[in-house]
Amino acid sequence: MQSTANYLWHTDDLLGQGATASVYKARNKKSGELVAVKVFNTASYLRPLEVQEREFEVLRKLNHQNIVKLFAVEETGGRQKVLVMEYCSSGSLLSVLESPENAFGLPEDEFLVVLRCVVAGMNHLRENGIVHRDIKPGNIMRLVGEEGQSIYKLTDFGAARELDDDEKFISVYGTEEYLHPDMYERAVLRKPQQKAFGVAVDLWSIGVTLYHAATGSLPFVPFGGPRRNKGIMYRITTEKPAGAIAGAQRRENGPLEWSYSLPITCPLSTGLQSQLVPILANILEVEQAKCWGFDQFFAETSDILQRVVVHVFSLSQAVLHHVYIHAHNTIAIFLEAVYEQTKVAPQHQEYLFEGHLCVLEPNLSAQHIAHTTASSPLTLFSMANETPKGLAFKDPALDIPKFVPKVDLQADYNTAKGVLGAGYQALRLARALLDGQEMMLRGLHWVVEVLQTLCRRTLEVTRTALLFLSSSLGTERFSPTAGTSEIQELKGAAELRSRLRTLAEVLSRCSQNITDTQMSLSNLSSELMKNRDQVHEDRSIKQIQCCLDKMYLIYKQFKKSRMKPGLGYNQEQIHKLDKVNFSHLAKRLLQVFQEECVQKYQASLVTHGKRMREVHKTRNHLRLVGCSVAACNTEAQGAQESLSKILDQLSYQLLQDRTKAAQASPTLMDPHPSPAPKDLALQSSARR
Repeated sequence: MQSTANYLWHTDDLLGQGATASVYKARNKKSGELVAVKVFNTASYLRPLEVQEREFEVLRKLNHQNIVKLFAVEETGGRQKVLVMEYCSSGSLLSVLESPENAFGLPEDEFLVVLRCVVAGMNHLRENGIVHRDIKPGNIMRLVGEEGQSIYKLTDFGAARELDDDEKFISVYGTEEYLHPDMYERAVLRKPQQKAFGVAVDLWSIGVTLYHAATGSLPFVPFGGPRRNKGIMYRITTEKPAGAIAGAQRRENGPLEWSYSLPITCPLSTGLQSQLVPILANILEVEQAKCWGFDQFFAETSDILQRVVVHVFSLSQAVLHHVYIHAHNTIAIFLEAVYEQTKVAPQHQEYLFEGHLCVLEPNLSAQHIAHTTASSPLTLFSMANETPKGLAFKDPALDIPKFVPKVDLQADYNTAKGVLGAGYQALRLARALLDGQEMMLRGLHWVVEVLQTLCRRTLEVTRTALLFLSSSLGTERFSPTAGTSEIQELKGAAELRSRLRTLAEVLSRCSQNITDTQMSLSNLSSELMKNRDQVHEDRSIKQIQCCLDKMYLIYKQFKKSRMKPGLGYNQEQIHKLDKVNFSHLAKRLLQVFQEECVQKYQASLVTHGKRMREVHKTRNHLRLVGCSVAACNTEAQGAQESLSKILDQLSYQLLQDRTKAAQASPTLMDPHPSPAPKDLALQSSARR
């Protein structure tokens, strides 16, 4: 047990250890509050006094929520200096990345939290003219806030010093995997050189840290690892082409391979990756003259962090997209951003949200777009038909290592960790594949509902037109056997009536066609609902999770065992059986993933493609029918107007003819006796 005037700790409560100090979990003697104390060892006092004092001075100068707070500087009874600091109970970013769940990188939401916190903390350092010189996941602590959110804080300022943007330094600090190549050359390879270093060294370290957080791996990996092949490590970082963000040597003495994008196993969305990769490419630049400065780094990262994400599920691709835009952007910019990810041109984009058509006016602000989530995205229906490709992924089985036959506690732990990491990746993919099936079925069901609504409206217009035609054709206003003067008009009327009857026949066929289409869509809708029920009843996720839970217990035991110098005979036999059980569980997990997840997903993609073609065909057919109905309706109204004019003209002409005939030969027209003059006058007045 050790203590200062106000704090108490036990040396068993070690949180971390470095070359010059150890960090312990401690308690305030009065309040019991947990703190972290950094106790400096004998080696630290061999440094120049100004170097010893530098960390105290730097921490006193800083005050930010993303930098670990300094509470006090005290001394032990043995006159050892002690820094009393804020205690972060959730470990470091490194411990988060070391967890098997994050073997292939952090989830997108968590990565954005890391990015936000690191950028904010670094911005505070630059505002105070401080260069950290040892940025790495192990020096970024995690705290869980009152609402359960992660808060990351920069710590360990033992290598920090005050440095303006245009100043240089020649001393070397840092952890080799995260070191700028110029510093690596001197500190690791021990090559004498007189290069001075600037604040850009922190940017390089941030780039490596962000790549590690996004992928779960280091960006620069020689064959055998960075610590075993230091010469190749230096070559990779210094020979890296412009724009490349990673390099690897796959086999001994093999060529160097460069990557210009994040690996397919990275859990970040394509939308976020497209924003992040240019930043990594420009801060992982060896030549300091070509590397971005902090001003541009802060500007570009702030641009990402100020964006909002709109979730868009493309039915034609069967892929969920994350589209990052600014709230003040117009919808036209959003449509272009969708095009960049989906290759669906803005004029071919149609959207549905929660089952309803969503009309996006290009000139409006993007704030008018509905609030989306990954489980409730905008559904994009492309007017251009294409074969859905689905989610692209790497089979987790390809990343699963195998146990060595003999008992090797460290190797067995590493293997179990690798297998478990691949298992968690399989779980993440299984959820994505199942969600994809659900969104395919749900989105297509909504499209079918829209088409059924279109059917009902078109059918209503068709039937209204048929009723109109029936009423027109069902009225005989004159006899076709008229006098010679009306024959031409009668012929025109007959032709119009014939045309109206033809239009009525066309509309009747359209009506039957639409009714048949309604039946077909209704059957498809029922089929989609049945498939959705099957997806909801799928048990594969629970089966994979069950295997992982059992594997995790064995992994925890292996983690404990590796700290021991060896195992007794009985413990060793149990350890061997655990390895066998672990392997069986991993095999079962992969079997479920392949047979229950991947195969069903691939089958659903094929079915989805057929249904999409059917829906496109139906949609185009309904448009043609709708156009035909509209054209028939327009023509019928025109023909009816023309017919009415002819009939009115004929009626008027017949009336005129009868009037003339009556005046010329009243006895012929009226067999009754001629009325008295008074009666004639009354009749004439009545006719008028």
